[in-house]
Amino acid sequence: PEGVVRTGAAARLADPGGADRPARVTTEGGAYEAELVIGADGIDSAVRRTLFPGHPGPRYAGFTTWRVVIPAPDRPFEPHETWGRGRIWGTQPLKDGRVYAYAAAVAPPGGRAPDDERSELLRLYGDWHRPVPDILAAAAPQDVLRHDIRSMAEPLPAYHRGRVALLGDAAHAMAPTLGQGGNQAVEDAVVLAHHLAPGTADPSAALAAYTRDRLPRTMDVVRRSARTARMVTLTSAPAVALRDTAIAAVGRLVPGLALRSFDGIADWHPPTRTYPSGGTAPSGAQRKT
Repeated sequence: PEGVVRTGAAARLADPGGADRPARVTTEGGAYEAELVIGADGIDSAVRRTLFPGHPGPRYAGFTTWRVVIPAPDRPFEPHETWGRGRIWGTQPLKDGRVYAYAAAVAPPGGRAPDDERSELLRLYGDWHRPVPDILAAAAPQDVLRHDIRSMAEPLPAYHRGRVALLGDAAHAMAPTLGQGGNQAVEDAVVLAHHLAPGTADPSAALAAYTRDRLPRTMDVVRRSARTARMVTLTSAPAVALRDTAIAAVGRLVPGLALRSFDGIADWHPPTRTYPSGGTAPSGAQRKT
């Protein structure tokens, strides 16, 4: 109905609530009571700071990233990710015909290029293999995004408190080296919805189950992403040479071994609901009691 969904409205969690009282959220338009609040407000989550003020939050992972989307270059290329010495570059086609490119490099936190970030990329990657120079030639300086990478090195005590649940980067920010940040947020939403039965007056048990299911899994992915980040950001010449030699040898001897890093991640399945007694399971589904 009209007025139910408000977008672009600043809001603040005033009280997380509890079993005997609703949560309270304040906005410019007034204060609201809520049976449930979902804090999906990103890596700098204000909701997380309100729930766990003593937690240090995400920490700098030691490298910064650049991202850009451009029209496809005239010359075709193979999708790839290239590891260098303290630097990586990746180029991937998108379904709409454009190209997504990303780069990462070891750098002090808070750094910015003296001119613009496209010029910084030219200095770092301008002499790399095709299509990197083509991508940089087609990128406009204002289209290049730069972000320092931070991750939740120290787990939160829980992903909920009172009637509030944390979801996505607000709960478990991670390095992008396994491409799992967005995926884990979607999983969070699926599991949270699974536990919140319609009509639940007190979501305490559901939120505790959400934390139980999601905290161990997501922190495992955080740690695995951090391990991969350490490999791709090596700066010592001997260490880089050893890494590259080992990867090349493993690729020849055990093709596909690198994909095993996704074991336990990419094979995740959503939880299934219990069908009510006497109900009929959808075609192809296994009935559970």
